[in-house]
Amino acid sequence: MTADTIEPEEYASDPAERRREQRGWYFYDFACSVYSTSVLTVFLGPYLTSVARAAADADGFVHPLGIPVRAGSLFAYAVSASIVVAVLVMPLVGAAADRTGRKKPLLAASAYLGAAATAGMFFLAGDRYLLGAFLLIVANASLSVSMVLYNAYLPQIAQPDERDAVSSRGWAFGYTSGALVLVLNLVLYSGHDSFGLTEGEAVRICLASAGVWWGAFTLVPLRRLRDRQVRPEGAERAGEGAVGSGWGQLRATLKDMRRHPLTLSFLLAYLIYNDGIQTVISQASIYGSEELKLDQTTLITAVLLVQVLAVAGALGMGRLARTHGAKRTILGSLAVWTLILAAGYFLPANSPVFFYWLAGAIGLVMGGSQALSRSLFSHLVPRGKEAEYFSAYEMSDRGLSWLGPLVFGLAYQLTGSYRDAIISLVIFFVVGFTLLARVPVRRAVEAAGNPVPERI
Repeated sequence: MTADTIEPEEYASDPAERRREQRGWYFYDFACSVYSTSVLTVFLGPYLTSVARAAADADGFVHPLGIPVRAGSLFAYAVSASIVVAVLVMPLVGAAADRTGRKKPLLAASAYLGAAATAGMFFLAGDRYLLGAFLLIVANASLSVSMVLYNAYLPQIAQPDERDAVSSRGWAFGYTSGALVLVLNLVLYSGHDSFGLTEGEAVRICLASAGVWWGAFTLVPLRRLRDRQVRPEGAERAGEGAVGSGWGQLRATLKDMRRHPLTLSFLLAYLIYNDGIQTVISQASIYGSEELKLDQTTLITAVLLVQVLAVAGALGMGRLARTHGAKRTILGSLAVWTLILAAGYFLPANSPVFFYWLAGAIGLVMGGSQALSRSLFSHLVPRGKEAEYFSAYEMSDRGLSWLGPLVFGLAYQLTGSYRDAIISLVIFFVVGFTLLARVPVRRAVEAAGNPVPERI
């Protein structure tokens, strides 16, 4: 046993050490959320679209690998492709982490690969749309892989009754960092002339700085978190570390998950409604710039508003969960998401005020719905299989969320209207709500062999 590997009994008996790890854990959200906010939500969509249009033919199409793609759909397709890559990698990484008990080296590798790809976006200029798509695929897939490992720490650093609050604080840390960096981005972008920069150079600096931030603050969780070897009940350790066993372990994980059908029922519901959430997050800037004709400064300030209100929303929904339970609180948030999309469809163009109201509503429900879903799932995971099961969760969170961007991109490709694309996402929230409402979460926690919190 190494200095960084401790038994779970030591963790459980030392509240001070547990709090220290929780504080370190929060900082990975603080590190990587800047990518999600500044890169994926604000700058890269419109910028990559402009780069693709610079390379497009007279009909507005680019031809990666000889495939005709409307320039306005490239970003959505690249997001979808990144998720397919993540699907292939995440279960293998999760299984390897559970076999060895060494999540931290894998977290470091995936985090720094994503940070490097993001920093490399500084070189995305001219008509280099293929470079932009490639870096997006690498960065987004790396983020998904790292989140498997990050989320798998939650059951090991927080007791059952703490998890809603701890998960919500992690999201709040992420939104705080996103808001802080967006303020700096806004200063640089709005005053790029006074800094002697072109608009494109300012955008590329904002993109690259997100990668530097991600890499720098990842050092905090890597110093604070401790790896634990937790043997799954009935697991055979011999030969589990053999090279090439990853796909066999993936099959074994999926087979094992069939023994927990209620956990799978929750994952199915989460897969559906979170697909809608992730697509709204990743495509909002394109919708604002292309359909609503809003300028980049308006988009930045709107997303900044989302970040500020998301901190309050994540913490507030965490408190609601203590009173009403996580499941009921999530269901309420999904109803609000449905109303948000319906309102978004009817937003008039060139009306920043209405867009700000919509952004505020998104901020209030976005963090809480995701934080509470993560903490609720942590109760449904059999002990010792955290990374494996969280790889399946992350496939639902980011890894299998390819359908929403694909539908969004296809809707635009076929109709040329982003309004048609945005309204198509309502179905994800309606179906997800219906499926989640049918999951008996108390029985699911008991079936996983975990203690049932007083409110869930």
